[in-house]
Amino acid sequence: MTDWLTPVEWEALGLSAKVAIWSVGLSLPLAVATAYLLTRVDFPGRSVVNGLIHLPLVLPPVVTGYLLLILFGTKGPIGGWLEDTFGIVLAFRWTGAVLAAALMGFPLMVRAIRLSLEGIDPRMESAARTLGAGRAVVFLTISLPQLMPGIIAGAILSFAKGVGEFGATITFVSNIPGETRTLSIAIYSFLQTPTGDAAAIRLTVIAVVLSMAALIASELLARRASRRVKGMEP
Repeated sequence: MTDWLTPVEWEALGLSAKVAIWSVGLSLPLAVATAYLLTRVDFPGRSVVNGLIHLPLVLPPVVTGYLLLILFGTKGPIGGWLEDTFGIVLAFRWTGAVLAAALMGFPLMVRAIRLSLEGIDPRMESAARTLGAGRAVVFLTISLPQLMPGIIAGAILSFAKGVGEFGATITFVSNIPGETRTLSIAIYSFLQTPTGDAAAIRLTVIAVVLSMAALIASELLARRASRRVKGMEP
């Protein structure tokens, strides 16, 4: 069953899955909080914050990776502090690949959650608060259950983005076999060798299948959320 991929290819695929899972798990709570903040709270500079969150979508990924290297490298202000204080090194480590994947997938996650949140009637939340429920209780009992399709769709899209991330990752953590050589970087590496075409094609097929599955799943969840919201309308 496993002979159709070489150990090196399985290693790249497994590393990509690990990076993507960690990136989604670490960024999901922040994405929910950010989406709620942008949708339900009016504060000065909200447009600027929204722009910064979505900036990785329009910046060249190499630029994002370079900025990560400047900030989170061992000589950077944040990376140096993390190393000196906690002994955490992100540059040229798989943990750095997690950070790069999380940053690139974060806007997709926030956007999916915001779309679900914007479909919730604020009057339901206001009515619950007038009955004495606190903001946290209202969110957990009313908002969060209706947000689940958006949360799941955002997590799926972010996971797929993490699996396929290349530019920011290779710039920040380089191409180290067994440590930072994820699926996309492995494809790039195989394309640089005369005999690597077959392996590159196999990994490309896997990447296409994963991406299509993520898009279809997110679309189905978005439709489900839309039907659910319409069903709750008077």
